[in-house]
Amino acid sequence: MRRTPSRRLFAAAILVASVLAPMGAVPATAGTAGTAASLAVGDRHDQDGHQAGGFSRAMTARLDKAVEKVRREANIPGVAVGLWMPGKGRYVRASGVADTTTGQPMSTDLYTRIGSETKTFTVTALLKLVDDGRIRLDDPISRYVRGVPNGHRITLRHLAEMRSGLFPYTEDPDFVRDLLSDPGRSFGQREVLAYGFKHRNTFAPGKQFQYCNSNLVLLGLVIEKVTGHRVADVIHKRVLHPAHLDHTLFPSGPEFPEPHARGYTNQTLSGKVEDSTDWNPSWAGAAGAMISNMHDLRRWAKTVATGTLLSPETQKQRLRMLPTGHPGTSYGLGIFKSGGWIGHNGSIPGYESVTVYLPSQKATLVLLLNTDITHDGQEPSSLVARAITEIVTPKNVYDRPVPPR
Repeated sequence: MRRTPSRRLFAAAILVASVLAPMGAVPATAGTAGTAASLAVGDRHDQDGHQAGGFSRAMTARLDKAVEKVRREANIPGVAVGLWMPGKGRYVRASGVADTTTGQPMSTDLYTRIGSETKTFTVTALLKLVDDGRIRLDDPISRYVRGVPNGHRITLRHLAEMRSGLFPYTEDPDFVRDLLSDPGRSFGQREVLAYGFKHRNTFAPGKQFQYCNSNLVLLGLVIEKVTGHRVADVIHKRVLHPAHLDHTLFPSGPEFPEPHARGYTNQTLSGKVEDSTDWNPSWAGAAGAMISNMHDLRRWAKTVATGTLLSPETQKQRLRMLPTGHPGTSYGLGIFKSGGWIGHNGSIPGYESVTVYLPSQKATLVLLLNTDITHDGQEPSSLVARAITEIVTPKNVYDRPVPPR
């Protein structure tokens, strides 16, 4: 019997307690078996065997082998890896294919859909308003948005911490059917919230952690209410511009800048693998619709983890990590910590990403994949991140738990 894909629609959900659709095989082509290729860092080595600006030849080979092993075992079409460790080296490589039909090689200079990494941008925009004195984190959501179940008790802080108790709209069967029946459809933000608001809240505000995209859609509406501008415009002006992120955008529909990889998902009504590249991400909105590339995400990883756009007090509140119920992983205000790495992952049908920063070593890791199809119940991006960090930071392994079946 086939399982519903409903709770996987945002496998970006760092720790979604989910019912997982069965994994489908990615269509194989002659290009799928391509070996790792360095695209942003040359393969030149000095007389001591160190790659120019990179790790030693031996370390590079270990990483190549580990990434390729996971890519093949998990049937990942293509993966791009960016790892920067000041004083130790860097590793910027791509392997596999960006297009399973043409065999076009994967590259490190592609745009990609970043799914729930969008949350780090939305919450940063919200926290800028906190610094401006225009909102307070302990304001109830009912002050800004009407009709939220128990909204007089749910605060903006609860929403950003994933502790609101609201039912996630992406888990509503009607929403899943409506989206997957017409992936090109445009959804309004209040429209998607209505799917979740049909259900009773799952717990009292602040009592526990539950990953819920309704929370971030609501915070997007708060930003719009307070500023009088679209959340996409506020993020561009208040976050992307000052952070110098020139290749990051919040699309209004299915537009997708070139170059980009084709994306592959089995979150379909039939359960078969489909090309989801041009699906409309409007349903994800402030919770997961954004697009970026490796260059910008590298810069963003340190910016969001160290709080250079925020006041020290606000950043301190952001990094107040609370238990998620899963050992080794905690969640703050639109940001998580896993094995000491701070940042967020993203997943939207056809694409996954990880952007994290390790303060103790000032290290940055960015992963871009063109599939979200799980392998043995685990997101492919987590498998790649774990394999890499086991090698380069064995005391700080990125290790998100396997979601329950």
